[in-house]
Amino acid sequence: MTTDTIAFIGGGNMASSIIGGLCASGWPVNCIRVSDPSASQREKLHKLYQVPCFKSNLECVTNANIIVLATKPQVLKQAIKSIRDSLSQTQPLVASIAAGVTGPDILKWIGSPLPLIRVMPNTPALVNRGVSAMYANDLCSSQHKETVNHIMTAVGKTVWVNTEADIDTVTGISGSGPAYFFKLMEIMIEKAVQNGLTEDDAKTLVIETAAGAAELANNSEQTPSILRKQVTSPAGTTEAALLSMESSGIDQVVTKGINAAIERSRELAIILGEH
Repeated sequence: MTTDTIAFIGGGNMASSIIGGLCASGWPVNCIRVSDPSASQREKLHKLYQVPCFKSNLECVTNANIIVLATKPQVLKQAIKSIRDSLSQTQPLVASIAAGVTGPDILKWIGSPLPLIRVMPNTPALVNRGVSAMYANDLCSSQHKETVNHIMTAVGKTVWVNTEADIDTVTGISGSGPAYFFKLMEIMIEKAVQNGLTEDDAKTLVIETAAGAAELANNSEQTPSILRKQVTSPAGTTEAALLSMESSGIDQVVTKGINAAIERSRELAIILGEH
């Protein structure tokens, strides 16, 4: 598997994290390439990982058998236009981490049926704690799926979904999800400071509590619902907090927000497909 040559079209934060994870996992640096229009970003990537960097997308994909589309969604169509003839000739495996752009639209822009895997990573991948959901089209073999799974496990865990429509749900859950937790952390830190704690202490307490709760949930055989009940003593402080939150409609507020993210993901797919 590590003899495959991977070309990243776009060298932003997510691509950089994946490249770093691949290098750390032993993928040969001479089998990883990246193109980016920014000279400073190319210099940064080469300094960090010693991988070949290109200004030209076409030079980057030459002789590569795995193409990772990692540009901003708004410029993906133009990026594909610059390499479509090459992709049609070489028939590589294509993986896209560009949010909101559907597989059929990508293949329409390429103009050739190719094995394509859509990947929805999230920002904790920047510290190798991400989770990526993936959907493979009908042209993908088990080897194709294994290859992309190997690439994405370099920055965290992976799950496979059954339909491309599931990617919109994933976007509203894990794609946007880190922001939901950051918002809760933000509120908790603010209230801690208002009640007399220093900002540094508040930040430590909140972040470590969040990390510990996640670790406990990850290592427990119990569901989060059971774990919540176990820490909620009758007539205690936790119960008082949760009863107040529930009476204020926390379930409805969070549900409404997630639904809004899912719906926006569907809307963006239509907008970007017409872009």
